[in-house]
Amino acid sequence: MTTTVNDPSPAGIRPPVKPGVVLRMLARRVHFLAGLAIAPFLMVLCLSGLVYAFTPQINDLLYSGEFFVDSASGPVHSLADQVQAALAAYPQDTLSSVIAPDAPDRTTQIVLSEPGLGGSGFSAQARTVYVDPYTGHITGDLITTSGRPPAQQWLRDFHGNLQLGDIGRLYSEFVASWLPFVVLGGLILWIGMRRRKRRLRALLLPQPGAARARAWHGPLGLWLAIGLLAVSITGLTWSNYAGSRVEAAITAVNGKTPSLSAPEVVVPPGAQPISIDTAVGIARAQGIDGQLTVTPPARAGKPFKVSETGDGLPIRKDEIAIDPYTQQITARLGWPDYPPAAKLTTLGIQAHSGTLLGLVNEIAMALLALGTLALLVLGYRMWWKRRRGNGKLVSAPPSVWRHLSRPVLVVGVLIVAALCWAMPVFGGSLVLFLVLDTAISAVRRRAATP
Repeated sequence: MTTTVNDPSPAGIRPPVKPGVVLRMLARRVHFLAGLAIAPFLMVLCLSGLVYAFTPQINDLLYSGEFFVDSASGPVHSLADQVQAALAAYPQDTLSSVIAPDAPDRTTQIVLSEPGLGGSGFSAQARTVYVDPYTGHITGDLITTSGRPPAQQWLRDFHGNLQLGDIGRLYSEFVASWLPFVVLGGLILWIGMRRRKRRLRALLLPQPGAARARAWHGPLGLWLAIGLLAVSITGLTWSNYAGSRVEAAITAVNGKTPSLSAPEVVVPPGAQPISIDTAVGIARAQGIDGQLTVTPPARAGKPFKVSETGDGLPIRKDEIAIDPYTQQITARLGWPDYPPAAKLTTLGIQAHSGTLLGLVNEIAMALLALGTLALLVLGYRMWWKRRRGNGKLVSAPPSVWRHLSRPVLVVGVLIVAALCWAMPVFGGSLVLFLVLDTAISAVRRRAATP
């Protein structure tokens, strides 16, 4: 829909117009230009995200030999024996943690720190050895990144940075920064257009008689809006530049994910620490269930730590510290101890990665990706078909700032400046666009002047 503003005033002077008209003009310009700019990158994110949503199934298929036992029957070897088998195979490594399986047909994961492997924090690499708990034999080993096997890590990197490292992450941050404005602009245009008909059906469902691409593009965008805004906001938490701003804001409101703080342990002379199996038994007796990650003491004076690390609902994030000599619980952290902002962040990240609701979550993310791809194809079709009679593509909607009153313009500049600070990639791309837009407009005016 093209909005025309009559301009009976002298040349160069444009009176302010109604705020509603300006809002629609701004929404149309942002939706058109930013939509065209991010659409190719958004397609890549949708395609890679569509595959990444099913990484649990992909991992089980690719690494079935490592992940599953041949026969889930017979007596189970102790965790201590399984650790010894892994360390015997890799004597140069040191034990980092043990992941006890939450299903009888799964292997135990022995995570070893190996010299020469890089990364830190969420990108720390380790050698994970998979041991059959029934036979005590090693079924295989993989270089994992924070527990993610190689295929999952490759897909994750491709989704986030096209396998180009930090430079490549700019593409996903560019999309995540602009996507909310594209979505909001589309909502303003569609709701404003359909409000005149005063029928909910015209807003939510394609209507016969209308242009087919637009008839489907509008309702589909409305249905996908919440999901697109959610993945955009949660995606920004992983970004390089906006992510640091988000982390600072979360820390300021005491919303950072808490960590278990355990006191030092007194080491009695001649005493021997408990085994990993005893630590797991104590945790089970405390109601800590599911997939457990056991971190043994790194040195004398440190406790055992046992934590629930499985995904999905109900949220299980209990973690305890155990004195390895007295077997007493010295510290405990649970889901109720998480601040509201930390709970919201955890839920959002798990939903984005498709692990919050299991298969239902995976299907929902896949449908969101497929729906967005359809939305993009329909948008390009509308752009291509709305050509002028001379075959040229539709020109961009006119700029809006000249129609704003001075107080509104000042407020708008301040809001944009705040957004640019919060999302530096958004700010940088906006400045680049304004420079190019101004230069192109100047060239056109000069060419039109006799």
